[in-house]
Amino acid sequence: MAGHATDEHPHGADRLCEAGDRVYSRAVRRGRVPREDAEAAPCLVELALLHPDPDDMGWLVPTSPQEVMTRLLRSVHAEVSASQARMGAAVDAVEWYAGLGGSRAQPPVESTAIRVLDGLARIRAAIDEATDRCITEVLTVQPGGIRREDELREGLHRALAMCRRGVRMRDLYTHVARHGQGLHNYMEMMGDAAEARTLDEVVERLMVFDRTVAFIPANADRTMALEIRHPALVEYLVTVFERLWRLGLPLTAPLPSSGIAGITHRERSIAALLAEGHQDAVVAERLGISVRTCRAHIARLSETLGAASRTQLGVRIAQVGLDGPPREGTAGELHPLPSTGAAVPAPEAPTAPGG
Repeated sequence: MAGHATDEHPHGADRLCEAGDRVYSRAVRRGRVPREDAEAAPCLVELALLHPDPDDMGWLVPTSPQEVMTRLLRSVHAEVSASQARMGAAVDAVEWYAGLGGSRAQPPVESTAIRVLDGLARIRAAIDEATDRCITEVLTVQPGGIRREDELREGLHRALAMCRRGVRMRDLYTHVARHGQGLHNYMEMMGDAAEARTLDEVVERLMVFDRTVAFIPANADRTMALEIRHPALVEYLVTVFERLWRLGLPLTAPLPSSGIAGITHRERSIAALLAEGHQDAVVAERLGISVRTCRAHIARLSETLGAASRTQLGVRIAQVGLDGPPREGTAGELHPLPSTGAAVPAPEAPTAPGG
């Protein structure tokens, strides 16, 4: 604006203070005012609204309102022109950067088909929203070991609310989860609305609501997640779940025998993973147990098979057939291993030609 505002009068000529308005109005009406009248409004001189009378320096005469308006409009026009120039420069800069990508289509930062959820609060909010809207079915895969009771209690009220709406739930866990009483209590409270099965190992955490939206982790510590709504991707994840579900054992069903006396089902699973070349930490993570527990099982397995070293253990695992699933037709048939006293599955009987 025209002139400069002072600390005591922080305004421009377009909006005078009360004292300035009173003195300038009087000057316009009378043609001039005594200099002492303007002492209460020094802004009028600063803004060049009053200036000394050449004929008598003791008086101040006003700048005509028309000239003040012209001055103000000129200032406003300059500000608008400067803003337009900055806007044009910003547009030119954006267009230049956009041109660096050539003709490639730039993907949106976040689409509705796949949305990145950063932070536990945002993840929980999205899952809560999907839970509230769910009307038919929830499929979940819960890796890891024994579920903590506080985790189960945290989601219990939402699960019961879905039960009341007639939503069916199917959950996949590792076999280790069977040893937590909290899970059994949780399933008992859910009644017929929920069913759980277990496997030696499962895929990473997965939640699917009504086969329309799925959630999977997006980093190792699960502080980021992907919300997936792309129909093809959701269908793929549902197919993965259904195939694992068919392989799973009902939570209340007993685990199958390892096929070898003195070796538990869990030790057989550990042996199979060791035969694949996995380190202890990886084996523990995949089976949902601690590394310490895993090593205790490995030590017991070595003792049972008479192995004095890891290399020898690998050989013995292969010799007794623990490096894969139980051989067909040998379940429950146990035979001692001559060199160690361990039991091994009975060999398969030869098949007669044509039989």
